[in-house]
Amino acid sequence: MCAPCLFGLEGPLGNELRHMGMGQVKGENGRVNFVGSEQDIARANIRSRFAERVLIEVGRGRAETFDQLFELTRAMPWEQFISRDGAYPVKGYSLNSQLHSVPDCQKIIKKSVSTRLGRVYRENWLPENGNLYQIQFAIMHDEAVLYLDTSGTGLHKRGYRPAQVAAPLRETLAAALVDIAGYRGRGDFCDPFCGSGTIAIEAALAAKGRAPGLGRSFSAQYWKWFPKEAWDKVRKEAKAREFDRKYHIFASDIDPRAVEIAKQNAKRAGVDGIISFSVADAAAFERQTQRGIIVSNPPYGERMMEKLEAQDLIRRFGRAMEKLDNWDVYLISSDQELEKHYGRRSEKTRKLYNGMIKCGYYMFPDIGHAAGRRGRR
Repeated sequence: MCAPCLFGLEGPLGNELRHMGMGQVKGENGRVNFVGSEQDIARANIRSRFAERVLIEVGRGRAETFDQLFELTRAMPWEQFISRDGAYPVKGYSLNSQLHSVPDCQKIIKKSVSTRLGRVYRENWLPENGNLYQIQFAIMHDEAVLYLDTSGTGLHKRGYRPAQVAAPLRETLAAALVDIAGYRGRGDFCDPFCGSGTIAIEAALAAKGRAPGLGRSFSAQYWKWFPKEAWDKVRKEAKAREFDRKYHIFASDIDPRAVEIAKQNAKRAGVDGIISFSVADAAAFERQTQRGIIVSNPPYGERMMEKLEAQDLIRRFGRAMEKLDNWDVYLISSDQELEKHYGRRSEKTRKLYNGMIKCGYYMFPDIGHAAGRRGRR
């Protein structure tokens, strides 16, 4: 199998899959390969917080010409996966390869799969009016890999966020931000620029141990050869892993409309009862804590005036945090000068991507704790 992910999340996703018991887990750029059973396919789809989807690798090989691509594809056992009436559209990409035309590659792969299935099923024409078997291909340096997508809709679409404010984080990235920050349900957690509430909701789901895919369906659920009991078993297993304790998760935004949307999203996610939402100015942040983590995606405008306003907001938020103790602050932003505006150098910065947008994840540990760590070295 292969689990694509946002660039920068290969490490967290690999650790997650190993924790699920997957075999031969190996990360590459933007994906993690692994081995498992049909039940593991269901498990990865239902429980993964960081994967974008789960793919079955059908086959791979060299493809420097369209004839090679056609023969390579035709040699793969598509009939083991795709039913007689199955719909099998093709999509993919090609990088640094002689076969650089993606539409032409799509046509060749589609024709090749149709040729094989037509011969196996003894049909001159296949109706494609049944369940979806999405074929994906990746051609890099003249090596082609062909997959079947078991997920359908991307895994970052948990189903709780039909409404959202502008430029939201993907749910998978928000979950990774929480994980990297080390929040495990203990102590205080806060997002003072909460927008549509995604970071706080993902923090709540992780704290409760709730599988993010419990409330949605997947393409492979409807495949004739896939054992339906695997999905039932994994869902029961996932529900049994949930637990409750007293949580201290707070989310606020200066925009009342955004806060209302966040509340509705949290309700759809089933975690509205453990997140405290409020309308508040992050620049006036004054919440006290014995031990807390702030994870947030502060605004960064596209137009010059919006950028200046956003930079001033970060500057004022930084000054507010200087007056407080015991908060570790984690901020993700596409603004490469965030540290300058925040008024402090980050102890560590991690490069992440929100879709195709390059971002920095800036880590500012509590100054007192950071000084203590330096003193102990």
